[in-house]
Amino acid sequence: MKETEFSHKPVLLAECIEALRIRPEGLYLDGTLGRAGHSREIARRLTTGRLICVDRDQAALDAAEERLAPWRDKVILVHNNFCQLDAILDGLHLNGVDGMLFDLGVSSPQLDDAARGFSYMSDAPLDMRMDKSDSLTARAVVNEWPQDELRRILWQYGEERYASAIAGAIVRAREKQPVETTLELVEIIKSAMPAAALREKQHPAKRSFQAIRIAVNDELGAVDSMVRAAVPRLNPGGRLAVISFHSLEDRIVKNGLAAYAKGCTCPPDFPVCVCGKKPQIKLITRKPIVSGPDELQENPRARSAKLRVAEKL
Repeated sequence: MKETEFSHKPVLLAECIEALRIRPEGLYLDGTLGRAGHSREIARRLTTGRLICVDRDQAALDAAEERLAPWRDKVILVHNNFCQLDAILDGLHLNGVDGMLFDLGVSSPQLDDAARGFSYMSDAPLDMRMDKSDSLTARAVVNEWPQDELRRILWQYGEERYASAIAGAIVRAREKQPVETTLELVEIIKSAMPAAALREKQHPAKRSFQAIRIAVNDELGAVDSMVRAAVPRLNPGGRLAVISFHSLEDRIVKNGLAAYAKGCTCPPDFPVCVCGKKPQIKLITRKPIVSGPDELQENPRARSAKLRVAEKL
């Protein structure tokens, strides 16, 4: 056993396992395998059941061969983006599953591997692809996207107050020569921010890097597609558990689940329902589950985690 197996603590682990109500003979899907922390706990509870582990990062699947070795006969590894949920299940000739878990955002190994270009703390080529076979890189976004589009993603995805100034600074810099590395980009971002912002506790490039990463990987589009696909593919009584780390992700999950829980889409002034849509799920969590003080002390990454759970009717 390698030390990484136990040094990584998945976020809201006990809460996720409780939420999924795992049956030993059930069929489950972990749409964000990552370091397999959640998958290990699901797999160890199965007897005749199966677990489908999905990740868009081949490195996660390669590492899972060892991490999930004791339960490998119960696990199916799939290299794909969870937004392709229908295609994944169709490819396995499955109509539905008894539970699904999605732990959104960038995984710890991706952040820890400096060469992947996700981190603003170490120098690397501008990449940020969760799936290395994707064509769009952070380098292309930074060097080729129009100034207005850069400003939009910095503001919308990063909630960056200085989005306009940073977008302008990037365009001026790339007119002289292409921006190639993460630390070059960090310096450009810092040059566009006032001194007071540079003294804040949070790293000045954090929001911008988050925004570019979300754009490169179409993370919000993927979450929207996943929620739309996941609910119809749950078996009756099956649970869907989604952990988000970003307010925009959480809003997509919250609104998507609320629409499935509501059913009828007729205007409020209609005397009777004519759309015929019935609720497909019940919300198990009206408010998201968040980490307790013990987990926050152990794992600072859990600070922004929100878990929402729904059950198929």
